[in-house]
Amino acid sequence: MDTTFEQVRELALRSVTDVRYPIVKTYTLDALWVLYDRVLRIDPDRPDDPDRDRFLLSKGHGPSAFYAVLAAKGFFPTAWLDGIASLESRLGSHPDATLVPGVEMSAGSLGHGLPLAVGTAHGLRATGRTGARVFVLVGDAELDEGSNHEAIAYAGAVGLANLNVIVADNDSASHGWPGGIASRFEVNGWSAATVDATDHEALYRSFTTAHPDRPHVTVAAHRP
Repeated sequence: MDTTFEQVRELALRSVTDVRYPIVKTYTLDALWVLYDRVLRIDPDRPDDPDRDRFLLSKGHGPSAFYAVLAAKGFFPTAWLDGIASLESRLGSHPDATLVPGVEMSAGSLGHGLPLAVGTAHGLRATGRTGARVFVLVGDAELDEGSNHEAIAYAGAVGLANLNVIVADNDSASHGWPGGIASRFEVNGWSAATVDATDHEALYRSFTTAHPDRPHVTVAAHRP
């Protein structure tokens, strides 16, 4: 039987990580589920396929939803979720790419995911793997980091059409941006859409929209 969204939500809620950021357990789950269930070309039996899509979690301090989706999709047993952050567990409070199947990037300091995604997308294009796409999920607050200013400007300038960014927007940024988050990307040549973070069909449309010759950002707005 295929796993449902309600079942994967229960998997996320049963974990013990994200203690300092309890809301992160679930508010990124909708976007992650739509990606892994309907969009990403990734096979858990061939996790190192060079032509696979890549997903990078920059918002690494909230891994419960990510772990739950990976388990539901067969990257590792669901039993692993019961020992998250324990001494013997592979599943830490931040995902570790050397320990967790399906994890492309070890997450830690905020602000690194988008620049790494830009480099990954550029590398795929340079080596002729034009079918492989890169998706990265960032938080709105980490967009205050200077490394993201540079990454946004560079990706737009070189037209990285295989790059897709999801901004988990819970209105927590210190500085913000005139005209909203989407406009920040658009002025740098990106395609952009702002959607309700819980609207699966809107998320799917944005994740699959055509954006030839430029990168795309989906601002997933969450307002509790």
